[in-house]
Amino acid sequence: MGVTRQKHAKKIMRFYKHNFQFREPFQVLLDGTFCQAALRNKIQIREQLPGYLDGAAQLCTTRCVIKELESLGKALYGAKLIAQRFQVRNCSHHKNPVSGSTCLLSMIEDGNPHHFFIATQDQELSNKVKRKPGIPLLFIIQNTMVLDKPSPKSLAFVQKVQTNQLVPEYQKQSIVELKEKEGLVKQEGEKRRKRKRAGGPNPLSCLKKKKKKTQEGQEPSAEKKKRRKRKRNRVKAEAMQPVQKNEGE
Repeated sequence: MGVTRQKHAKKIMRFYKHNFQFREPFQVLLDGTFCQAALRNKIQIREQLPGYLDGAAQLCTTRCVIKELESLGKALYGAKLIAQRFQVRNCSHHKNPVSGSTCLLSMIEDGNPHHFFIATQDQELSNKVKRKPGIPLLFIIQNTMVLDKPSPKSLAFVQKVQTNQLVPEYQKQSIVELKEKEGLVKQEGEKRRKRKRAGGPNPLSCLKKKKKKTQEGQEPSAEKKKRRKRKRNRVKAEAMQPVQKNEGE
């Protein structure tokens, strides 16, 4: 394996690890055309691919791919044997099998949540894969496996994410989980409570107290004051009368 090709693969893998959260073991979906090319070029996929991707890899296929190889007869018998050695991933075509390319495209829908690589020699399938962001593409050329460079769709998607125009699906889910963990997500039907703002003093409490007035709204007249004085004088006069009588006697 050439040093330049290995560096090229490592650079591409860093791109997918950093921007699309690809982790070991890498899930590689293979179709019949890739298995046939590997057989013709004497490539040991299970032994060589982990070293090329610089990490553990799980080779897998689908029932539809195996059914397709079986239907093609003896010409692809060797490719069928190779495909049967890999793990079989469940697809949605149990009762009605579809072509291998259609099945693999269905496995990477909704943003490729399982982080699959696609390994194929089918040019039409490769073009369709490149229209979806975040899907690494493998093919065989000149007796070697090659990891294709990121597609324009993948590069444009990463650029939008970096400018905060898009949020990847896996990040949305992580944000929701963190909010639930911190108790920031409110349950349905729960009403927001309004916070009481700190205000100034009550303006009514700042008013000056008014003097109490009489029922007629006037202060007590001078006549009432005089009456009180006369009453006191009358008490004094009554107290002086016995003294004067005693002196006359």
